[in-house]
Amino acid sequence: MNLKDFWYDLPERLIAQNPLEKRDMSRLLVLNRNEDSLEHRHFKDLTDYLEEGDCLVINNTRVLPARLLGEKEGSGGRIEFVLLKRMETDVWEVMLRPGRKAKPGSRFVFGNGLLKAEVIALAEEGNRTVRFSYEGIFEEILDKVGVMPLPPYIHATLEDRERYQTVYSKINGSAAAPTAGLHFTPELFARLKEKGVKVVEVTLHVGLGTFRPVKTENILEHHMHKEAYFITPEACEAINETKAQGKRVIAVGTTSVRVLETSANDAGTVLPGEGETDIFIYPGYRFKAVDALITNFHLPESTLIMLVSAFAGKDRVMEAYREAIANEYRFFSFGDAMLIV
Repeated sequence: MNLKDFWYDLPERLIAQNPLEKRDMSRLLVLNRNEDSLEHRHFKDLTDYLEEGDCLVINNTRVLPARLLGEKEGSGGRIEFVLLKRMETDVWEVMLRPGRKAKPGSRFVFGNGLLKAEVIALAEEGNRTVRFSYEGIFEEILDKVGVMPLPPYIHATLEDRERYQTVYSKINGSAAAPTAGLHFTPELFARLKEKGVKVVEVTLHVGLGTFRPVKTENILEHHMHKEAYFITPEACEAINETKAQGKRVIAVGTTSVRVLETSANDAGTVLPGEGETDIFIYPGYRFKAVDALITNFHLPESTLIMLVSAFAGKDRVMEAYREAIANEYRFFSFGDAMLIV
């Protein structure tokens, strides 16, 4: 399967630079696989497509203000860190630039000394393992000195950090938002609950690898990034009960899909657990747990558009993207959404 099969032309003006004032007023392109149809709605209309007993699976991760701008101790040379993965309490793997300034033993200062870091080891792909030192609580220090790590295609300034968080975000750990969830509001959840839709939480901490381009022409040669996940026995019980009753499990975002498909056995039973997943889903994959999908519009030739193509069919997805472009939908993190049933 070739990389170019997942390419499409997107006018730059359709890359959403800011979130809408009201989350659930995003547009919603509804793709019905059985009817092979497309329908144009708004996200607030989601209640029209979910039924009593359906189970909505959301990713409750919370984005850290993981971008740190500082200087090298002594020389004052500028440095940028992005937190990738917590290894121990104060030890993190970070992506940084310029990397040549960060040999083991190098020390850096952030926020006028509120946070300090020492490089203790080299890591994969040019990253570094660093140990932080500070006084107080790390997350509180990070709130003071850190910046939200917006995707590289967003050039506008984000005025309100919470707009790059879902309204249900709880557990710190992501370097990017699970963007399909950005469209939900408390009011929409209330209407879904009134309709008898169950909502189940899982956790997957989104890494910057989600933006890493696929560089191999044969996509099967792509090295998939790992992301930490967690799913509780209670969540599994609710999901499996939904399946047993003949109702649908609806994943909110590709991150929820990754948790569910990693956790499900061949019979489609979802099992509790935690760890790291590097599952790579592309056309030909047989889905075990997910019956419907809510997702944003993804970058050309990305692993995310490959996952969506696996779920709905590549030709059908590319047709839907052409329809979205023709109708001036907004794309990527702050853009509009698709519901695939």
